[in-house]
Amino acid sequence: MGGLNDSVVTEIVLLALSCSWEKKLFLILICSLLYLAVILGNLFILFLVIFDSHLHSPMYFLLANLSLIDVCLSSTTVPKIIKDLLNEYKIISFQGCMAQICFIHIIGGVEMVLLIAMAFDRCTAICKPLHYLKIMNSKICISFVITGWVKGVIHAMSQFLFVINLPFCGPNKVDSFYCDFPKIIKLACTDAVNFEFIVTANSGFMSMGTFFLLILSYSLILITVWKRSSGELSKAFVTLSAHITVVFLFFTPCMFLYVWPSPPPSIDKNLFIVECAIIPVLNSTIYTLRNKDIKVAIKRLSKKISYSTFF
Repeated sequence: MGGLNDSVVTEIVLLALSCSWEKKLFLILICSLLYLAVILGNLFILFLVIFDSHLHSPMYFLLANLSLIDVCLSSTTVPKIIKDLLNEYKIISFQGCMAQICFIHIIGGVEMVLLIAMAFDRCTAICKPLHYLKIMNSKICISFVITGWVKGVIHAMSQFLFVINLPFCGPNKVDSFYCDFPKIIKLACTDAVNFEFIVTANSGFMSMGTFFLLILSYSLILITVWKRSSGELSKAFVTLSAHITVVFLFFTPCMFLYVWPSPPPSIDKNLFIVECAIIPVLNSTIYTLRNKDIKVAIKRLSKKISYSTFF
């Protein structure tokens, strides 16, 4: 059986969504609140960056794209979870499952490149301040975004081509909230250990490699600042703390999910909620609370709203 249309399995049953009514109501409430926070928080940052001229800089262009990606990541999975919790049958079509997997990996690839771009932006701003605007011009920023989407598509499709040609004739049950390549490969009616290793190694290597590259970049920035003036080190660390926090929040679940090929179902489910619902909320919160420019932009917006209300 060589392809999507030849597959006997037409739908996937998501067992993790089968639980008591009390637990369902709790999950519906939590997922709904988290998703609402993701949408409002990240779209608010996007709105600020677009309409506040003071934020028209490379850093905030990249931040706006990161916020948009966080909205896309949550929208790929969380609404489907809420819908399934409200329905009696917790199923997703095989085609829908494949599409969900591809979107998750495409968006994940884009977010990794954006985090690298933001690290490069800060490295340039701190280490080469006189050449910052020349290096971080609009073409470079747009190139980073395009590169992210290209990398995400290549990353997702390279795994998809391995999986789609496997024969799926049953079983069709996954103990999870969502579809992912390692879980689907285990349903194949063949010995797919080698395929599972390739797919896991692909995502795991990309996650680990990107994480260490980012840590190396931020370490280089801090070392450069320390060599120039040890008194400026704490100030630089405060400036970079939001970026470093977001990096750890994003990559910790990724490395557990893909470097650890078969995590226990309970850990896998919790990490998924963290990755797709909690982290997108924290990203917008961290950049809002830890960023002076964003705080000032919010104050300017508040003054404009107050002025228009009274006059």
